[in-house]
Amino acid sequence: MSDAKAELRGYLQSGRDAVLWKLDGLSEYDARRPMTPTGTNLLGLVKHLAGVEAGYFGDVFGRPFGEPIPWMAEDAEPNSDMWARPDESRSELIDLYRRVWTHADETIEMLALDAKGLVPWWPPERREPSLHRLLVHVATETHRHAGHADIVRELIDGAAGLRPDRDNLPEGDRQWWEGYRDRLEQAAREAEARG
Repeated sequence: MSDAKAELRGYLQSGRDAVLWKLDGLSEYDARRPMTPTGTNLLGLVKHLAGVEAGYFGDVFGRPFGEPIPWMAEDAEPNSDMWARPDESRSELIDLYRRVWTHADETIEMLALDAKGLVPWWPPERREPSLHRLLVHVATETHRHAGHADIVRELIDGAAGLRPDRDNLPEGDRQWWEGYRDRLEQAAREAEARG
């Protein structure tokens, strides 16, 4: 694997790992619980990302993923990729995501960065991106959703940060964080009052 390809794949993998880490230790309810007005939830993010990678690193390069992903079909219910039905187990969706990323990694490994794919759902002038562009696109999308997962997890139980072994946050106990948040709240109110 070229250095550039390995580096891009490394960024993609770190996003994948972050998304899955956010599910660790949660109940079934909390893994599925909609935490925003648009229903963002942790297991839905995993389900969505499995479909994203199956499409971009499978179908787009003529290497369809070998299992059906019904929530990505043209006739699927809108947003069905963003939440898990009660009969879709957490372990099944996580295992599917891991199988999809294994398939994606095989595509990445076998193709040159300048290999062209065909993305029929993109505008005509951009429908034939390179593997390089799609690696950047999917790594970016994965990290975007890892950020969503970080916020959702923090709303559920206060767990936050980049990785379980290094949260990337300043050290502070609960009291310090409460004071910090209060300070930010006060600054926002003062800015609003200044108009």
